Amino acid sequence: MPDAPTAKGRATRARIVAGAAEVLREQGVAFTTLDDIRSRTGTSKSQLFHYFPDGKDELLLAVARFEADRVLEDQQPHLGRLDSWESWHEWRNAVVERYERQGDHCPLGALFLQVGRSRPGARAIVTELMRQWQQQLARGMRALQANGLVSPALDVDRTAAALLAGIQGGVTIMMSTGDSTHLTSALDTGIEHLRAAAATATSRH
Repeated sequence: MPDAPTAKGRATRARIVAGAAEVLREQGVAFTTLDDIRSRTGTSKSQLFHYFPDGKDELLLAVARFEADRVLEDQQPHLGRLDSWESWHEWRNAVVERYERQGDHCPLGALFLQVGRSRPGARAIVTELMRQWQQQLARGMRALQANGLVSPALDVDRTAAALLAGIQGGVTIMMSTGDSTHLTSALDTGIEHLRAAAATATSRH
């Protein structure tokens, strides 16, 4: 769908997506109809199809993008200022709290099951989410290096990728078992690895 031509149109589309996200979280993707979304958002059928001409699947992809953005927003402001050990600890707690609050229901995962993970649009959303998340972790590690807290020899991109992979694995296990132990272990081990790099940096001075 082309971009909404006016600020009002963009605001209306954003309101529909946010309202749809609320309904989908409450009722689940499988049990939510377009009529439910129209009722919640005060949108007519013609208006809904004006913004989402391909119907429910297009709307679900828009909500998936909205939910993906929330994954990063829920980690702020900590994710954006990982320049001290205290800030890393606060970010770690924010991640654990977010996923413990979410429990075994992942809105993003449910949306992808409905529209199909293999669809180019769905893959693009996940790819962009992971890219931004890893990029912000790497930026935080570089901030530690700039502050002399971590060795400049640390492979930042590889370490950020490994930490993100650990988080995703921990979240997957938590959704299956209801236990956040693996998630907290992945986070703690990742930060301990950074602290070990900090010790290396200190020993060289």
